[in-house]
Amino acid sequence: MSVPLRQQLAVGSYLIKQKIKGVKKYPLVLMLEPLFRCNLACAGCGKIDYPDDILDKRLSVQECLDAVDECGAPMVSIPGGEPLIHKEMPQIVEGIVARKKFVYLCTNALLLRKRINDYKPSPYLTFSVHLDGLKNRHDASVCQDGVFDIAVEAIKLALSKGFRVTINCTLFQGETPEEVAEFLDYAMELGVEGVTIAPGFSYERAPRQDVFIKGLEVKNLFRDIFKIGKTRKWKLNHSSLYLDFLAGNQNYDCTPWGNPTRNVFGWQKPCYLLADEGNASSFQELLDSTPWDKYGTVKNPKCANCMAHCGYEATAVEDTLANPLKALLAKIRGPKTSGDMLPEKQPEFVMTYKKSSISEIPVKVES
Repeated sequence: MSVPLRQQLAVGSYLIKQKIKGVKKYPLVLMLEPLFRCNLACAGCGKIDYPDDILDKRLSVQECLDAVDECGAPMVSIPGGEPLIHKEMPQIVEGIVARKKFVYLCTNALLLRKRINDYKPSPYLTFSVHLDGLKNRHDASVCQDGVFDIAVEAIKLALSKGFRVTINCTLFQGETPEEVAEFLDYAMELGVEGVTIAPGFSYERAPRQDVFIKGLEVKNLFRDIFKIGKTRKWKLNHSSLYLDFLAGNQNYDCTPWGNPTRNVFGWQKPCYLLADEGNASSFQELLDSTPWDKYGTVKNPKCANCMAHCGYEATAVEDTLANPLKALLAKIRGPKTSGDMLPEKQPEFVMTYKKSSISEIPVKVES
């Protein structure tokens, strides 16, 4: 994991305190969405199809900081929409940094050059720039030409000014291991701190549903990527066991309360990815009132193909705490890229597929 020692120690200390206190459900990363408005319309995005009255809503500085205090997570990820559109984002970030929380400001970087002087370099602030591959792949993913070049120039500018910079990469249909490897090589050449990488979640609200990779296809892709990576020096911002999970060697359930979401509707149930399950008015209400047993890959068809880090990284961290030797061995050897994968758990639900425009046939999902 390519995370500075200061952050590793702070997060490690937080985790140990939760264990000592006997806390069963605790947050690791707050997903703070101060707005849904964006300046792109990506094919795989499930956040931007709201009506204008919702897209025009903003969380205030105080609402954001109250959420940080209420939640107590050591890390805050600010996705969107596009956070740099929010006029008070510098004040929000400043307030989070003052609390010594590690904030990842997620951005497509279209506005970063214009807004960068509104921010100060800090060990607590990281610009997490969205890049889904090299030029052709990324521009196709965000449905606009020229975005890759703008993002790369913004990354170079931010690095030159002393900011921490990571890349957030989502993989979709049509990826090849060789293309992803070439992209990761390029990211390392840019000098970023690290890359987060995960398969895209098939949002019900996404403009296109044919862009998502699922199930065994995901695991085979990551195995082939990691096989190439054995001779490369990639810095991936993930725990060793999460990477092993992507390669089909760990069989995890998600930990949705590990990355709770606060947005313009309130505290989103149960997680960042499912937008239509209701909201809570406080973090404690979210913990107490969410029917957690309803969710997960074997429990709910909406969760069936999810392998996103916002659901499974917290599980991998829990497993690391419980089995440090296993995690150390996974870190030393890297994800296993050959041999049998762990069998997938059998779903407990019946999923409905659209057979035609006038009929639907329920089909039991078999692995």
